Amino acid sequence: MKSSKEIANTWEVAERTVTYLCKSGKIPGAQKIGKSWQIPDDAEKPADSRVTSGTYIKNSSAKTGRMLPIGISDYIRAQAEYYYVDKTLLIKEFLDQKPLVSLFTRPRRFGKTLNMDMLRVFFEISEEDTSKYFVDKAIWKCGKAYRDHQGKYPVIFLTFKDVKFDTWQATIDKIRSLLQEEYGRHEALLSSDKIAKYEKEYFSRILDGTATEVDLTSALERLSKMLTSHYGEKAIIIIDEYDTPIQEGYAKDFYDEIISFMRNFFSGAFKDNKNLSFGFLTGILRIAQESIFSGLNNLTVNTVMDKAFDKFFGFTSAEVHDLMTYYGALDKESELKEWYDGYIFGEEEIYNPWSVINYISKGCIPQAYWVNTGRNEILEDVMQVATDDITERLYSLLQGECVVARIDQNVIYRSLSEDPANIYSLLLVAGYLKAPSKELQPDGSYLCEVCIPNKEISAVYKNEILSHFMQTGMVTRTTANKIAESLYINDHKKLQTAIAEYMDRSMSFYDAGAEGFYHGLILGLIALMDNQYKIKSNRESGDGRFDICLLPRESKYPGIIIGISDKNIIIKI
Repeated sequence: MKSSKEIANTWEVAERTVTYLCKSGKIPGAQKIGKSWQIPDDAEKPADSRVTSGTYIKNSSAKTGRMLPIGISDYIRAQAEYYYVDKTLLIKEFLDQKPLVSLFTRPRRFGKTLNMDMLRVFFEISEEDTSKYFVDKAIWKCGKAYRDHQGKYPVIFLTFKDVKFDTWQATIDKIRSLLQEEYGRHEALLSSDKIAKYEKEYFSRILDGTATEVDLTSALERLSKMLTSHYGEKAIIIIDEYDTPIQEGYAKDFYDEIISFMRNFFSGAFKDNKNLSFGFLTGILRIAQESIFSGLNNLTVNTVMDKAFDKFFGFTSAEVHDLMTYYGALDKESELKEWYDGYIFGEEEIYNPWSVINYISKGCIPQAYWVNTGRNEILEDVMQVATDDITERLYSLLQGECVVARIDQNVIYRSLSEDPANIYSLLLVAGYLKAPSKELQPDGSYLCEVCIPNKEISAVYKNEILSHFMQTGMVTRTTANKIAESLYINDHKKLQTAIAEYMDRSMSFYDAGAEGFYHGLILGLIALMDNQYKIKSNRESGDGRFDICLLPRESKYPGIIIGISDKNIIIKI
């Protein structure tokens, strides 16, 4: 039996490559004894010695062409096996600008993780010539100045997209395991004669899972230092979905702990780190006010409001047209646009990529694909602090109208309770609103017209947001449907029965006799109806004022006036 180091010398590969091959079962007879691998003397070098995400089998047919990459965030796999929308010019735009640390904020499921993995594969030093994954892509045609950066840097890559736990202890344990895995990817440093003994001892604590919470806060900084010493080239650090554990901390009451940890974790990695070539982070929110990036004056933030990089997250109209042409579905292009287009990033009109590929793969059946891929605790918190004015504006949005709102890109989760008007900022950056027009203000905020981008997001307002006003769990969708049906068919008796049923299940004794409660209750119910009516509330008309008015968008539906008092609800159709 030979050690992994001896085999590495024989096969002329890095020791970490041999370790990977042993772990993945590609070397028959290899055994791990203690912390070291032992390999049979007659073991043969596997044909593929590269550390990749796996071996891929192409699956295509003459009728459908390449499969669509649903849930695929591995760049090598996506571009080799699936229909890949080429986003490699992101690399060119970055190298043209060369910000030291870049933060990209976009809604979930808009291709952030896939783009970050693309950057990793492009820049990372590898045993194999990884240029083959880019020679047929747009970046390769941009010239030698860009190609010279390919495969030249050590890379640290972490994704926090699955760090979703109920407690701080479970969260820090998950972060510990992610760092353990990433350190394991660079295990060759343990045999490097350029790394000091005390650094190797720290490295071993990370690998063994015995590192303390204090140890973990400096994990990125120290790994970048070791990689720089070993390779003679400063490291690139990529952190994907950095704010996912922060959102969980807010929802699960360990917010202070995660903020304190992240502040130290990122400070060492990105603030005055002389071993950093470039840094990339992605997330939904900017969270600058939390001081996570305190003093980090080299951070360049790119949000949905900025023109830079606006084409690289999500699909453009031209990319969708090419996609629909490839799959022979051009006759469905207008339907797809109604459902999944409408986002505006910078100056670019963008489609939701997750929904587009699901729509095509499911035979062009329009559904709310994106809204079912994640939890909406933050939206629930938004509804709990919404004022009457915000509630009425939400109803207007659901009716296809625009409302004027101040957008603060530094919105943080805790700011919702401090100022409920921040709801619009959160909904915009999270992908639940779009801003067709915006005007930059002196304080860096924007004064915008905001509206719902498409039919899919309209569905989430009905199912996730406005359902909050139905006293969730106390009234069924069936009851709400009865009320809607009775209004459509002018059935007063059915309407009376349905509202009585609703009130019996939802209202408290202490609410009885409060006109405002009745008003909000009825307004919430009718706002959940399909978009056949334009709703107006508390407006002057003629010589008086109505409480609620439903103006039909089509002549086949009746107009409806609703008057509410502390004792009666009067409906005239």
